[in-house]
This record gives sequence, structure tokens and C-alpha cells, in this order.
Amino acid sequence: MIKMASVDQAIALLREYGAKRLRPAESIGLQQAAGRRLAEPVKAGISQPPADVSSMDGYAVRFPDMRVGARLKVIGESRAGTPYEGAVGYREAVRIFTGAHIPEGASHVLIQEDTKRDGDTVEVTADQPRAENIRRKGRDFTAGHVLVPAGHVMTAGALALAAAGNASELMVRRRPLVALLANGDELVEPGEDLKPGQVTNSIAPALDSLIRSWGAQVNRLGVAQDNEADVRNRIGGPGDLIVSIGGASVGDYDVVRPAFAASGFEPVFEKVAVKPGKPTWFSASPTRLALGLPGNPAAAMVTAQLFLKPLLDALSGAPDVKRAALRAHVGKPLPAAGNRDEYLRAVFTLGADGKTHVAPAEDQDSSLLHPFLAANALIRRPAHAVAALEGDLVEIQMLA
Repeated sequence: MIKMASVDQAIALLREYGAKRLRPAESIGLQQAAGRRLAEPVKAGISQPPADVSSMDGYAVRFPDMRVGARLKVIGESRAGTPYEGAVGYREAVRIFTGAHIPEGASHVLIQEDTKRDGDTVEVTADQPRAENIRRKGRDFTAGHVLVPAGHVMTAGALALAAAGNASELMVRRRPLVALLANGDELVEPGEDLKPGQVTNSIAPALDSLIRSWGAQVNRLGVAQDNEADVRNRIGGPGDLIVSIGGASVGDYDVVRPAFAASGFEPVFEKVAVKPGKPTWFSASPTRLALGLPGNPAAAMVTAQLFLKPLLDALSGAPDVKRAALRAHVGKPLPAAGNRDEYLRAVFTLGADGKTHVAPAEDQDSSLLHPFLAANALIRRPAHAVAALEGDLVEIQMLA
């Protein structure tokens, strides 16, 4: 067990434990696959296009017949779904439409703007410098080709590609089930009348939304009171992962971690050297995982991005892709960092000068949610980083 993990240590441990608890696969229909993560790659059952097809409306012809003033006999028509079954010979043409199969013998599509039609005769009215306007068979992909790799989320583009490859059933990972628990006598649900000392449970709805957008299911466990028994009663149900919000600092009423320990969860790390979010903790039982996030709303949102998302990715089979750090020019000076990695809510933009820019929110207090309304990135200030001047390049992480 690690008392104080670094950010990188924490993420590595979360991925490691999540990968060991990888959800099994299930087969579902293409129409139900939106947003699901593939357990097996989607392979093309056909080639696309399935034959040489026209990319323009016009006439399928032999390119050697192309000279201005040449007159060709129109011998038939090819349109999408109804190919011309014969062959194109010397000084012959087949009327053709975009997406239609190219007839045997044709090597060029003469676009209709370069012709003059008279009955069954078509005249070439413009120079044709090269054979073109034909999309060759398999240009997009060929039968057997991997269209969408395992681990990929089925986006609209992935669904279109799978459908084009004639796939109707996909093997996807089952969605992780996340049990979401808020903690604190002071918390009440939005819409209730607040008594002195009470605050609304603002972070649970936000985390619910994030978790669902990251491909998991959510079971809301409500708000636990500041006693061990209530916490233990609420966490006994089903779930791959319990996300606990608050109640895990060092106060007399922070009872969450003892309750989890009494329920069979062994600590993996107890804190993280990060600002905001130092109280973030992670434990594991033989059947479930538990991630504790801070009770301060902004700290919970930041640590969800840093730690909850990679854990959910691992639980659902996402590939662990190492990406180069993103950098942007900071819009104002930043002080030297302390002894923890610091993450600042910020707005990332691409300037008219073609450079990347990032502007940190004016107030970074860990209780504030308002900066998230505009924020689309976090500025990472590594522990002990020197002060940054306006215009310096700083590391950023985009919000998911």
C-alpha cells in the first residue's frame, strides 16, 4: 500500500487493477452498438467499392477514343443498382451515373459537361488529358481488412464503416457498472429547502453524466450519513467500481475509508500528491474496486478527469496509448509550483497566429464550479515547476 502516490503512480495502478477486472464481451447488433467499446475488431465482409464505379455523371468510354470532335455511339446505360451487362467497344459509350459500375472495356468516364448528346450519339466537346473519374474496386477497403480495431469506441464514423463492410453483429465489452456514493450529513439533493449548514449535492449529477459519457452504467447510492454503518449498508450492492465522494480526509467525521476497510477493501494508495485532490484514494476487494474522490466539487471534477476516466477505460478494454504531452502558450504569468502536481482549470484556444493558447481561470479555489462552464482543458504544473512567464509553453490536458 502506498501512503502518497504521485499522479503517474496513481494512474498506472488504476490501469493495472482495472485491466485485471476487464469486463467480459457480448455480441450485440450494429444498431445497438453506438458508444460501445469493441472487444474484437470489425473486419470487412466485402470490398468497398465492390467494383470499379463512376465518380461522376457522364459516359463510360475507352480512353483511346477521346479526342475533341469524336462521335461515339451510346449503347446502353449503367446506374447504381442496375449495371450495364455488356462491354464497351471502339467508338462506343455507355451512359453512366455516379456510383454505377464501370462496364467491361471502359477505362474513362467522360463527364456530361464535356459532351453534346444527339439521340444515340454523343460528341466529345473538351480535351481529355488523362483517364479519370473511376473509383477502383477496394479503394476504401477490401474484404478481410480490419475496419475498426479492438478497443475502439463505436462512434458515428465507426458505425458507418462497419455497416459499409456489411457487419451486422459486433463483439463489445460489457459496460462497467459504477455505484456512485456521496457522503456527508450536510448534503441534500438539489431542489430541497436548505437548513443552516446544509449544501446541495452538486457533484453527484456531474459525475453521473461524466461516467455515462465515458461508457459506463451508473447506480446512484444516494447520500451516506457521517457514520460507518450507513456507508457499509450502502456499498454492499452490485457494481464493478464504487466511486465515493467526500468523507475521506482527516476529520473526526471522515468515516468512509474505515467503512470500506471493514467491508473487505484493501488500500492500494491512500492519497495522491496532486492539487486539487490530495485526499483521492483507491482500494480493492476480491470482487470490486473503490475510488474515493474529494468532497470539494472542483477537486472532484478534476480528479475524475485524472483518475476515474483511466480506470473506466481499463475496465472496458481501452488501449493504453502513450501520447505526447500537449503544450500551449499561457496567457498570464504562473507562480512556481509547490511539492505536488497542480492542475489549473483553463480555456484552450487556437489563435489567429496559428499558435496554441491557454488561459487559466482567475480563481482556482477547489470549491468553485463556475470555471468549468468555460474550461475545456487543465494546465499541468509539475511539482516544483519554476514560475512561467506570459507566453511560455506549458503542458495541458484536454477535458474529456
